[in-house]
Amino acid sequence: MNSFQGYIQVYTGDGKGKTTAALGLVLRAIGAGYKVLFCQFLKLGEFSEIKALKKNFPNNVTILQFGSGKFVKGKVDPKDRERVENGLIQIKTMALQEEYRVIVLDEINVAISLGLVEVKEVLNLIKCCGKDKEWILTGRNAPPALIDAADLVTEMRKVKHYFDKGVRARLGIEK
Repeated sequence: MNSFQGYIQVYTGDGKGKTTAALGLVLRAIGAGYKVLFCQFLKLGEFSEIKALKKNFPNNVTILQFGSGKFVKGKVDPKDRERVENGLIQIKTMALQEEYRVIVLDEINVAISLGLVEVKEVLNLIKCCGKDKEWILTGRNAPPALIDAADLVTEMRKVKHYFDKGVRARLGIEK
């Protein structure tokens, strides 16, 4: 297993598709026989993608959520900070296990931009867990230090979105 070289991938920007891109990579990793640790920050709930992973790949993907289920905007609740801190501790414990090859930190960039965690804590987590893991970090507002540390950065840019016309998130498409 030690011959695997892991990299840091960042999916950021104001466009749709960051989590979806991460999930595509998760599917590819499962197909290759890798175990995945899929962690969501600021999210809580049985979204369609979570249901699909649990139903179809219960032995390949471990799912952790560190959110309240409420949209965090502006002033943050101290409980949100506590959820993120506890999440990073749990992730570190699990990431140090050799079984996980791909680790997704979904919406970690948003947690950083809201001040719930410092970018150096995230980079220290990645560094301490070895070079044999692929790290996928998603969310708007990826900080420059994270972009500098990454091996791959993709920015999703919104050109047009039906949300701007009042269309709500649709089952099976956005949720």
